[in-house]
Amino acid sequence: MIKPLILGNKTFPINIIQGPLAGISCAPFRALAWRYSQPAFSCTEMISCKTLLHSSLKTQQRFIEKDPQEGPVCFQLASSDPLELAEATKKVTDLGADLIDLNCGCPVKKIRSKGAGSRLLTEAGTLYKLIRAMKDNTHLPVSIKIRVEGGQEKFNQEIAKVVSEAGADFLVVHGRHWTEHYETPCRHEEIQFFVEALKIPVIGNGDIADVESLQRMFATGCAGVMLARAGVGRPWLIAKLIADMHEEPFTLPSNTEMGVVFIEHVQRLAALLGNEKFAILQARQFAKYYAHRLQLKAKFVEEVNVCSELGDLEAIALRYFE
Repeated sequence: MIKPLILGNKTFPINIIQGPLAGISCAPFRALAWRYSQPAFSCTEMISCKTLLHSSLKTQQRFIEKDPQEGPVCFQLASSDPLELAEATKKVTDLGADLIDLNCGCPVKKIRSKGAGSRLLTEAGTLYKLIRAMKDNTHLPVSIKIRVEGGQEKFNQEIAKVVSEAGADFLVVHGRHWTEHYETPCRHEEIQFFVEALKIPVIGNGDIADVESLQRMFATGCAGVMLARAGVGRPWLIAKLIADMHEEPFTLPSNTEMGVVFIEHVQRLAALLGNEKFAILQARQFAKYYAHRLQLKAKFVEEVNVCSELGDLEAIALRYFE
């Protein structure tokens, strides 16, 4: 199941990917994932093409910066305008993207109201034009990341037809409908539909957190898998999954080491954002994931949530992760 992954004109040594995460998967997060796990590639946060083309460099920086210590990166774009997407595709190609993805799964109302994200799944004509806009303006592999329709086979058939005719190099399928939350189990059978309906590689996404869930996803026949939130606070997860699949031993990082990694993550965020307070606000989103093995997890998260200085945050982490 663990094998090289061929996507368009690129070949990756393994077929497990670190996916996009809003507010999380900027360069500091991806660099840590690469250090500990070396995924096939990692994804940026979703980037609005309007931000990419019209905002200040300072605003764009958190979305476009690549760390010299990270591996291949897929830039995930968001747009409903083919002309805008064409220009954004050219720009991220020049910025050093290794692959380019169009988000067609975001369920957020603000994104859908602009005709982007999961709204595109009901606009076959627009979706075709958007895929062509990417294909016609880069030499890199391009994909779209979708959600399934949740039992409506006709819908999935229409999406498969558009993806195939437009010439996407691969497809990423999250096994939930856009209205469903994480408590709804991943619909593996609908991912399998796309695997069987398309000649291009399909990447399965949803609920991958351990070797059993990884095996369930590979059982769909998908060429590769993408995990996302399970990797937060566990940059070593992909390496552990590979070891488990090969029935090889794997030593988890100590709590002390994970505390140091948490601090490094926040410090790198502060440097990227140029603002310690913004970095601390973001750290509040992922502190609980780093603390998943701590006996005093709730108290640690509580202290992080009221902390306002980076030095204080570092001291808190060192105390709880000792």
